[in-house]
Amino acid sequence: MTATKTEYAYGLGRRKAATARARLYKGKGEITINDKPALEYLSGNKSYLAEITDPLALTQKQKEFNITIKVSGGGLAGQVDAIKLAISKALTVEFPDLRPVLKKAGFVKRDPREKERKKYGLRSARKKEQFSKR
Repeated sequence: MTATKTEYAYGLGRRKAATARARLYKGKGEITINDKPALEYLSGNKSYLAEITDPLALTQKQKEFNITIKVSGGGLAGQVDAIKLAISKALTVEFPDLRPVLKKAGFVKRDPREKERKKYGLRSARKKEQFSKR
């Protein structure tokens, strides 16, 4: 029994607590996120769908690839940013000459901001009890 090898470009994106793994296959432009159609997974939010497809729109590659995405952790907004970064990285793997275009648009840079952990003795990460002089 022989396994059929499917060719794809892979990209990993992270944002806040979300991690997205994107695979770009040759196809007609279908996007699936966690085995659901993208619009269904994003609760019908078309602005999130447009944000995910920004790197594809910038490079005019919307109808060239079927994209499968596995995403976990975080909330929906963090997941959308992670997916956008994963698709951008996968595009740069497939087409290294597109990297300057995507980089100039800010799609290749990871946003490093994360939630700061709560410290003991404090109410939250930095909030303290009110100081009383007397």
